[in-house]
Amino acid sequence: MRFRDRREAGQTLAARLHYLRGHEPIVLGLPRGGVAVAREVADALHAPLDALLVHKLIAPRRPHLVIGAAGEPGVIVSNPNTIRALKVTPAEFGRVARSAKAELARRTTRYHPDAPPLPVAGRTVVLVDDAITTGATTRAAIRVLRAREAGRIILAVPVAPLEILGALATGVDQTLCPVPLRRKGSVGDWYTDFDQLDDTEVLELLAREPAATGTTWT
Repeated sequence: MRFRDRREAGQTLAARLHYLRGHEPIVLGLPRGGVAVAREVADALHAPLDALLVHKLIAPRRPHLVIGAAGEPGVIVSNPNTIRALKVTPAEFGRVARSAKAELARRTTRYHPDAPPLPVAGRTVVLVDDAITTGATTRAAIRVLRAREAGRIILAVPVAPLEILGALATGVDQTLCPVPLRRKGSVGDWYTDFDQLDDTEVLELLAREPAATGTTWT
C-alpha cells in the first residue's frame, strides 16, 4: 500500500477506527504532519481534535539524526544507542534538550495561546502521526498522555518499522498501522506527496470546522 498524501492516509486509519464512533474519543495529532492525518480521523469519528506538542532532539553535528524527544510537562526521552554511537556527551545532550524545551514553549504559545490542551484524563485518546522513524517523539507523546492520566491510548500511524511498533506497543492499549515495515527506511517513500507543513497550515487544520455530528463535546 502506498498513500497519495496525508489525507488519504488519515482516511485509511479512520476506516479501521470506525468502531470508536459514539464512544467520544479525543484525537491528538503530532505536529506537524501528524495533524493533517489526524484531521481526517477526527472528522470521520466526529471527535474533537487537538495537537500534542513534542519536539525532536537533534544530534549535534548530525542534523538528520534524532537522539531523543521532549514533551510537556518536562518529559525527556532519549535514544541511548544513537547517543552512544555518536559519542554525544551529557553536556551536549543537555544543551540539545534545553533548545527543544525552548521550541516547545514557543509552539505552546502559538498552538494554545488562549486555552490549555484538551483534557484527556479518563478519556480514550487516538494518538496520530504521519509516520514513525525512530519512535522518540511517539514515546515522549505517550509519556505525556500517561502523565495527564489518559484512560486508553490508541496509537494510529500509517507507516512505521515493525520493530519500533512492537517496542511502542508496551506503552499503549492498542496500535494500528496499515503499513508495518520489516526494514527501516525512508517512510516518506510510502507517500506520493510528503511535503512538509508549516505552523500556519497546521493551525488552519486545527481550526477547521469538523463534520456535523449532532453531538456536543465537553
